[in-house]
Amino acid sequence: MIKKTSSRVSRAENMSFSERLSRMNWPLFAMIAVILSLSLIILYSAGYKPCPDQSECLYTFGSWDPWAKSQLFKILFALVVFFATALGNIKTWIKSAYGIYAVIFILVILVSFIGHTGMGAQRWLNLGFFAIQPSEFIKIAVILALARYFSWMTAHEMTQPKKMIVPILIVLMPFVLVLKQPDLGTAITLMMVGGGMFFIAGFPRKWIMIAIASVLVIAPIAWSYGLHDYQRERVMTFIDPSRDIRGGGYQINQAKIALGSGGWKGKGYLNGSQSHLNFLPEKQTDFIFTMLGEELGFIGGFFLLMIYTAIISVIFWIAKTTRNRFGQLLTFGVGINFFTYYFINTAMVMGLLPTVGVPLPLMSFGGSSLLALMFGLGLVENTYIYRDVQLSATGH
Repeated sequence: MIKKTSSRVSRAENMSFSERLSRMNWPLFAMIAVILSLSLIILYSAGYKPCPDQSECLYTFGSWDPWAKSQLFKILFALVVFFATALGNIKTWIKSAYGIYAVIFILVILVSFIGHTGMGAQRWLNLGFFAIQPSEFIKIAVILALARYFSWMTAHEMTQPKKMIVPILIVLMPFVLVLKQPDLGTAITLMMVGGGMFFIAGFPRKWIMIAIASVLVIAPIAWSYGLHDYQRERVMTFIDPSRDIRGGGYQINQAKIALGSGGWKGKGYLNGSQSHLNFLPEKQTDFIFTMLGEELGFIGGFFLLMIYTAIISVIFWIAKTTRNRFGQLLTFGVGINFFTYYFINTAMVMGLLPTVGVPLPLMSFGGSSLLALMFGLGLVENTYIYRDVQLSATGH
């Protein structure tokens, strides 16, 4: 039995390109493709162009411009990243984990000095022909770095405080920089991903409880001195949406109206009045789920949520069935990150959480979050392909 297992592992390490392609988890890719296609469908509906006869209307809705066409090119590039990541050698990702983290962390630092400001926040680096948001990529970089660091630690080492200094800094340093941009949504997601990685890796529960207690103690100080005025206003509006219905509460109230007006079957594709008449803000990005709900109704929204749930279930199944610890931790981390994206966004637009800038994964218009997510999902596929391979700390 041992010889058979060793032979299977040896064959897995030396797979040809066609063998790696055949070992991909195609049902997972199919679900990703469904969401990407649905994204283009909704962004097409959100698009508009001038009416031929200005005497009758100003715009007609349903156009590849200004969002769907641009997103199509982003999706095609993201698919190249996805397959390149998935079909590479998993040992490459072990060897380069710290290097990837270092490069992206430097980009996050550069945002503070030469970053492009948009919508009141300094989050983007303008590279001339395109702009990137490094804070989206740092979450995947943190997952990679922590997966490598924790992969070969023993249970005893996990209880040694000095061993925890490095992983804590891996999470804390970018968290502080992202929070300063300010990008509260990404900072919260980063902390949740980091905390999830510590828990999955076997961090002692008593220390986790101490960390939670510390957060609760620091919370009042963070409220007074760590949050911007508009962030505190969003929390207060979440508690009482009617307190500023024309100001801070406008977005969430319009989102609720759009979702509610869709009913069971929706108003019909291209017939969303709240979104097309621009009552719904940021319909192509953070609030794209409400546009989908208005046009396709509860049935359309429920279908999308079920696809998300299925993707997360497959990711966690892959993590549990992978034979090497690096792959397990890496896949769990990507799964936590993906879940955090979709949970925060959908809960936010339904009024269950305060409004924060978190896009709907694979759906919202934009390149940085899409590329980061597809890179992460490519790592999941790579783990699945090499699920029988035993790995060393150096990647040999």
